[in-house]
Amino acid sequence: MSGIYDNQADIYLDARPTYPADWYSKLAALSHHHRLAWDAGTGNGQAAIGIAEHYDRVVATDVSETMLKLGKPHPKVTYHHTPSSMTEDEIVDLIGGGENSVDLITVATAVHWFDLPRFYAIANRLLRKPGGIIAVWSYNTDMVVSPEFDSVMTRFNDKTMPFCKFPESQYFLDGYKTLPFPFESVGLGSEGKPVELEMKKTVSFEGFLRMLRSWSAVGAAKEKGVDLLSENVVKELETAWGGSELVRTIVYKTFMLAGTVRN
Repeated sequence: MSGIYDNQADIYLDARPTYPADWYSKLAALSHHHRLAWDAGTGNGQAAIGIAEHYDRVVATDVSETMLKLGKPHPKVTYHHTPSSMTEDEIVDLIGGGENSVDLITVATAVHWFDLPRFYAIANRLLRKPGGIIAVWSYNTDMVVSPEFDSVMTRFNDKTMPFCKFPESQYFLDGYKTLPFPFESVGLGSEGKPVELEMKKTVSFEGFLRMLRSWSAVGAAKEKGVDLLSENVVKELETAWGGSELVRTIVYKTFMLAGTVRN
């Protein structure tokens, strides 16, 4: 899936909402130590930077070299390209601490694209025992702006569904309720029962439109010659929003699973 995002990495960086700082505080409070964290599927490093406020060192990895080039610099964060050709042993060695050394593993809006059995096997090897925490979270198309806009947005979402045919898409469309998560609960969701959260972003219509253009379904449709954001569609969305310059607050429905290695 890195190809779609590679083609629009700058749009992705500008448009997506920011994860709340208190999420990182909650996760840091759960891990027994704060020496090493791994942010997998880091993208531009948004989560890695947040985690770095609580951990001595953060290793941030991604399969997309294009996204990594947009990584935000931070003295505690190191970025590494991890192509799918890397072996499990190579990834374990790359993280730097070896097995049983990582205090927190995070995956922000990405784990649904992963080879889950392989990733979870690596996570089980790397997590400190006891006390190491793994947390995955995401959001989907479920958002609230205003009654008028929300109804128009629902129709737009319906049109994107035929292009959300990647097998992995169902995980985030289901709000991670069907995502395998073979870890012991630490009070922030459990397999089949993710904790529901909210994430807010204040933005103009133009900013919101940039976010829509970064959706994987919109990119997949474009590759097939279908423009989901045609001039007429954009006009309908803009009118319901209240004009291109109007600034509104979007409330994204988000979901998280956090756990520790099972005994």
